[in-house]
Amino acid sequence: MPDIMLEKGLSARSVATVTTGNTAVALGSGDLQVFATPAMVALMENAAMSAVAAALPAGATTVGAEMNCTHIKPSGLGAVVTATAVLTAVEGRKLTFNVGAVDAEGMIGEGVHVRYVVDRAKFMAKLG
Repeated sequence: MPDIMLEKGLSARSVATVTTGNTAVALGSGDLQVFATPAMVALMENAAMSAVAAALPAGATTVGAEMNCTHIKPSGLGAVVTATAVLTAVEGRKLTFNVGAVDAEGMIGEGVHVRYVVDRAKFMAKLG
């Protein structure tokens, strides 16, 4: 894989509306009809993936490796949640992002996410 030349500051947003399909009840992470923590994490990961996708070499992608975040406020059905990711560090194939999520009422979660750049074909070949 060629050298990875990604600029700190790359960023992206991902948006989701809270529906019965992404609630804590539906995902099995709780028993309330509120935006599930796993759904918030996935939205943050999607923003991070999107932030660098266009800058990666051909045949490369990123995979999530670590997420350290808080989910500090519930979002009810119909709420629009926006996750943002900003690339803050590049160490070889390791990418570190600051991530956050907000709804109309303000911040609902924030944290740090680590992804690694991998060759798609080699990564999938590991599955045997």
